[in-house]
Amino acid sequence: MMIDRKFKYTVLASLISSLALISSPSFANGFHTSNGGTTGGEGGNVVYATTGTQIHEALCNRASSDTPIIIQVEGTINHGNTSKVSGDSCNTAADKIELKDISNVTLIGVGNGALFDELGIHIRSSSNIIIRNVHVRNVKKSGSPTSNGGDAIGLEKDVSNVWVDHVTLEASGGESDGYDALIDMKNNTKYVTLSYSILKNSGRGGLVGSSDSDSNNGPVTFHHNYYENINSRTPLLRHATAHSYNNYYNGLISSGMNPRIGGKIKAENNYVKDSKDPLGTFYTNDMGYWDVSGNIWDNVTWSSDGSKLHPAGPNPVSTTSISIPYDYHPDKASCVPSIVMATAGANKGLAVSDGSCSVTPGDGNSGGGSTGGGNDGGSGGNDGGSTSGTNLALNAAADGSSKGSGTSYGNVTDGDTSTYWSPQGRTGTISVKRLNRTINAVRIVELSGTQGTVTSWSLVNNDNGATLASGNSVPNVITFPDTNLDKVNFVIKSANGTPAIAEFEVYKN
Repeated sequence: MMIDRKFKYTVLASLISSLALISSPSFANGFHTSNGGTTGGEGGNVVYATTGTQIHEALCNRASSDTPIIIQVEGTINHGNTSKVSGDSCNTAADKIELKDISNVTLIGVGNGALFDELGIHIRSSSNIIIRNVHVRNVKKSGSPTSNGGDAIGLEKDVSNVWVDHVTLEASGGESDGYDALIDMKNNTKYVTLSYSILKNSGRGGLVGSSDSDSNNGPVTFHHNYYENINSRTPLLRHATAHSYNNYYNGLISSGMNPRIGGKIKAENNYVKDSKDPLGTFYTNDMGYWDVSGNIWDNVTWSSDGSKLHPAGPNPVSTTSISIPYDYHPDKASCVPSIVMATAGANKGLAVSDGSCSVTPGDGNSGGGSTGGGNDGGSGGNDGGSTSGTNLALNAAADGSSKGSGTSYGNVTDGDTSTYWSPQGRTGTISVKRLNRTINAVRIVELSGTQGTVTSWSLVNNDNGATLASGNSVPNVITFPDTNLDKVNFVIKSANGTPAIAEFEVYKN
């Protein structure tokens, strides 16, 4: 059956508009958007890694410790494939993923997923870090093997602007079993967001401030996370301020949100089920404070107030007022369980809530930045970007270096993803020409069933030979600074089979 081409273009434009909406700051809000924002590796090269050693090599091979980079990770990362790598732009270690003395880095799981097995992620003296779509499990501080002090993710000292999103963090017990926390923030850790993540089966969720004297941390945002079978610390707050909204707490065993010694938490539109003492000041008489609204307490047990035991319930009321500096649109608490279970955790396609109790499809296994008024994307090969407006290639022309039997250059500009171009062999160039305009984004669509064939590529301004972006696996969207050109080349440098490019889309966002 023939489909009207104009109709196809309308559908395509609608899809592109949806992708752009996903990238808007309203879906990536939190305190990480403050202090200049958090963009991670936006603008940097995209590097593919399947071992911990390769992650460290990617950091060490940069020109400097602040050169932006997006590290796409696939496979199981463990002690057996993670070694120390040395270089002027890195400071790594063998027993953990070491993000130390660096900035402007995105670490994101792609493809079939990234599992950090018994190996923690350690962040120290670093800023502008994004961690997305990874699974970290069973990191121990005692027993064997040990890693990262027993924290799945540890933000240890002098850390700022970190976004942890769509991750799964889990242990198999508490401190007596050799584990510490799922995510800890301490010793001058500021402007952090944990969003759309799963934390489960641990004695400790995490803390902000490691001791009563550790007073220079936060603010932190926790939203759309799922906490299951956690004993305490969801989170523990010493002095710091936190915003906790639209989280689903299920099976908190001893206590939950625990602001103390001046800590403050704004807890709104959360859903708490089958839990004990989910909010209050516990294990001390040095009180914290809470600003509560819109929460649902479902089958919650509240202790009686006593020495070092100060629950907020059974009818929690606010003891302070906290102002939030960023825009956000919380879901109603009644739909939080369904929304969170559909979106939280690694390998969920980075799906998010639309703020109205509906799920919005994510941008796939993309990398790159977010926030601070920017796209959920970036330049120079960052596939976390977005596209909007008209696909300019539909009104242009195409050529290339060679074409395989039965394929055509024009197939990449016809708006039909069932037709395609292939080179003669595994390498070659496909180009869109007669543009004569400014562009800043392209989208390379591989033929269905051939995704992952291209293993090294570059995007080149044919007019002057300048490289606009480069990488390994083909990203969802490639963005770069505004560039006026007539012809743009997608150069396939290596592949593990014959590439098949269905569409070469060109945009000016």
